[in-house]
Amino acid sequence: MTNTAADLRVPDTKLAAEVSDLVRDTTSELVYHHSRRVYFWGALQGRNRDLSFDPELLYVGAMFHDLGLDERFRSSGRRFEVDSADEARRFLQGHGVPEDSVRRVWTAIALHTTPGIPEFMEPEVALVTAGVEYDVLGIGYDTISAEERAAVVALHPRPDFKRRILEAFTEGIRSKPETTFGNVKADVLAHFVPGFERGDFVSTILESSWPE
Repeated sequence: MTNTAADLRVPDTKLAAEVSDLVRDTTSELVYHHSRRVYFWGALQGRNRDLSFDPELLYVGAMFHDLGLDERFRSSGRRFEVDSADEARRFLQGHGVPEDSVRRVWTAIALHTTPGIPEFMEPEVALVTAGVEYDVLGIGYDTISAEERAAVVALHPRPDFKRRILEAFTEGIRSKPETTFGNVKADVLAHFVPGFERGDFVSTILESSWPE
C-alpha cells in the first residue's frame, strides 16, 4: 500500500506499520480506507492551520477511531467511541508509549463525535475530529484543494461512501441504543431503525426521582 498522498506521508515507523496491519486485518475495507483518509485530511488541515502535531499520534487516533463499530464490541454496553479509544490505549500501552501521548490519543478518539470541544484541545485531538468531519460531513470542504482531495481519494477511494458509512454506524450501535443519548448517533438510529426512541434531555430532568 502506498503511504504518500498530497505531499504527505504516513509516519514511517514500526508502530504506524503495526497499526496499519492491525486495522486492515480486524475491520472492514470501508473503515480502513475511511480511517486512512481521516489521517490525511487531519494532517492537511494541521499543515494549513500551521499546527505543530505529532504525525504518529494523529495516525493512531485516526486509524483506531471507528474500531469500536466492529461486531465484537456490540454487546459492550458502552459508546463505540470509548471502545475504540480503549483499544488504542491498550495497543499504545503495550508498546510502551508515554502516558501523556496515550491520553492524547484516547481523548482524540473518545471526543471525535462531540463537536465544539476538540478544536480547543491539543492539536492531535483537534485534528482527528477535523479529519472525521471532513470525510463524513464535508465540513471545511474547500479548505483542502481539489488536487489534494483527488490525490487522497485516488489512494483511498470512497465508492458509495455516504450510504455505506451510515450503514456501518447503524449496525455498530443498533444493539446499544442507550449509548446515543445526547450525541449525534441518535440521528442515525432515528433515520434507520424503526421504533427507535431517542432519549430526551428535558424529559429526563422532569421525570427524575427528585421531587422538586
